[in-house]
Amino acid sequence: MLRLLAETGPVPPAILLTTFDDDEVLLRGIRAGARGFLLKDVSLERLADAIHVVARGGTLIRPAITERIERSVERLPAPPSDWNAMETLTPRELQVLRLVAGGYSNREIGELLATAEGTVKNQVSTVMAKLGVRDRTRAVLKGLELGMI
Repeated sequence: MLRLLAETGPVPPAILLTTFDDDEVLLRGIRAGARGFLLKDVSLERLADAIHVVARGGTLIRPAITERIERSVERLPAPPSDWNAMETLTPRELQVLRLVAGGYSNREIGELLATAEGTVKNQVSTVMAKLGVRDRTRAVLKGLELGMI
């Protein structure tokens, strides 16, 4: 995938326009440096507004995505009042969770952290167990809900 993030100098503001309403495409676009994500059937007025938002340094992710995340977070059970997940995750586990939220695969996280892919897989499993969730998406949502990410 095209990499927008600059090694040096300013990163150009970019909006990903796509035909497909696909969360994986969204995550890959954000990881590549896109600051906005819209479907190609967007109105001219909405596109112009998005360009202005992104040009000013803002971020524009389709409201439908934000609404899906908010609905998912609302459905999650509240943690016990005496439970502090930030304290239960090790610094490395917190780092892994944040990379998972960035859309990185276990292999990519292993490369970034200079560790084996299998080790990352174990760390992700531990994070999910500690957060009481069953998949990566729910781990990210829980991390967002708890202010870890």
